[in-house]
Amino acid sequence: MKNELCLPAEFDEKVKAYAQIFAKFNKVHSLSNYKDISEQVLDSIRPLEIFDISAKTAIDVGSGAGFPAIFLAIAMPQTKWHLFEPIAKKSSFLSYAKIELGLQNLEVHSQKIELADKFTADLITSRALSKTKELIKICEGFYDENTKFLIYKGSSVMEEISGIDAQIYNEKNRNYIFFNLKNQGEIR
Repeated sequence: MKNELCLPAEFDEKVKAYAQIFAKFNKVHSLSNYKDISEQVLDSIRPLEIFDISAKTAIDVGSGAGFPAIFLAIAMPQTKWHLFEPIAKKSSFLSYAKIELGLQNLEVHSQKIELADKFTADLITSRALSKTKELIKICEGFYDENTKFLIYKGSSVMEEISGIDAQIYNEKNRNYIFFNLKNQGEIR
C-alpha cells in the first residue's frame, strides 16, 4: 500500500447520508442495481491508498449514481470535482445529493463531456463508461500531458490498455488503472 488513507472527519457521516438519499431515489428511479453501497464506497476510495493522487481540478466522466466521484469528492475536499452525466434522472440525483451533502467542491454537468466547454483538469476518473482509448478521445480538450487518468475497470483490461504505460493495481475483480499521457506517443 502506497499511502495511508486520511479521510476527513465528516466522511462516514456524509456516506451514511448519501446511502439514505441513494436508497430513496433508487427505489423510484432505478439509478443502479446496487442495494448495499458499502462495497462501492470502498471501491471508490481504494485508489487513494494505492496511488499518489492529488488534484486541484478533477473530472468524472459518466458519473451515473456517483460511484466513484461522490466519495472521491468527500475524501478530497480541496479538489474541485466536475461530474459529467447526460442522463437527466442521474444528473438530477447527483445535483440533489450535492446539495444534501453540502459538497461545495462538486459541480454537476448534465451533458456529455464531449459537448462541454473545455478546461484542463489535473485528474480524470471514470468507471464502467467506455474503453480506455475511447475515454481518452472523448476527453480531448480536458487534459494535457500532466493530467492523470484514474480508470476503474473489471477483470479483463490488458488488451484494452495495450500501448499505454500505466500503473495497474488488481484487487478481486477490479483493476485500477492510473496513468498520464506524458511520453506516451499517439494512442489509438
